[in-house]
Amino acid sequence: MEEGNQTSVAEFILLGLSQDPKIQILLFCVFLIIYLLSIFGNLLIIILIQTDSQLHTPMYFFLKNLSFADLCFSTSIVPQMLVHFLVKKKSISFAGCSLQIVVFLLAGCTECALLAVMSYDRYVAVCKPLHYSTIMTQRVCVQLATVSWISGAFVCSVDSAFTLCLPYQGQNVVNHYFCEPPALLKLASADTYKAEMALFSMGMVILLAPASLILVSYWHIISTVIRMQSGEGRHKLFSTCGSHLTVVVLYYGSGIFAYMRPNSKTMNEKDKVISVFYSVMTSMLNPIIYSLRNKDVKGAFRKLSGRESTFRGSDF
Repeated sequence: MEEGNQTSVAEFILLGLSQDPKIQILLFCVFLIIYLLSIFGNLLIIILIQTDSQLHTPMYFFLKNLSFADLCFSTSIVPQMLVHFLVKKKSISFAGCSLQIVVFLLAGCTECALLAVMSYDRYVAVCKPLHYSTIMTQRVCVQLATVSWISGAFVCSVDSAFTLCLPYQGQNVVNHYFCEPPALLKLASADTYKAEMALFSMGMVILLAPASLILVSYWHIISTVIRMQSGEGRHKLFSTCGSHLTVVVLYYGSGIFAYMRPNSKTMNEKDKVISVFYSVMTSMLNPIIYSLRNKDVKGAFRKLSGRESTFRGSDF
């Protein structure tokens, strides 16, 4: 461990998504729009849930936690990514790289757990509606959210410790657009087997286990929906379930691809493109899929807009 703490690498050079200046400008515009939509959508969800008493329910409590995790998640990666699209030398200090890994892993792993908790909440709401209020009490919701953040912190501490305690001497060019453990392991000047096994084990805990719980929950939800008499209700729930499962497949599928396979010696372009789905896209999609299409959230937004209009009118 002593050797791992004495690293000769002061900074890493990130190759990014493209070396072509014209493509980099295009990517800058695309990712800036995605980031602004992500920030606006998630902040809006947090504000609406905080200010509207009708949204003080278990589902929206978990959504507020998810939106906060999304804000941390995207902000740990995208701003630096945008800067690197505009500069020649795409460097990040070892300390900055370490901080990025910790925030990215904490927010990302917590999000994995929260998505599983939210699927359980929907399972209880659809399959056991009469017992929903007694099962999903405020105390239980706080406990589930706390466990999600603790599990995220645990996986983050294990993954980041095994990654950052390795010696990095000589090679400092990372073929990626941000500091991510699988990409960094390729530069370590020591055997990475233990670190790879740690990442794989934590992936089992935070990726495969929640994904399995989500699939089981939605299997029960879909089975219940099929038995419904109302065609309209069935269509609405199928639409909602389909949207949720799309996000789940994108997020967990790309995450499992990155963390649950043997660590090859090179990071190829396909790996980088796939990582965009869980590191950038889902933070923008989550508010749209889980909240902004919801009539309760639309109603809360209209009330908030009306209240702001009243305040502005009273100033004149």
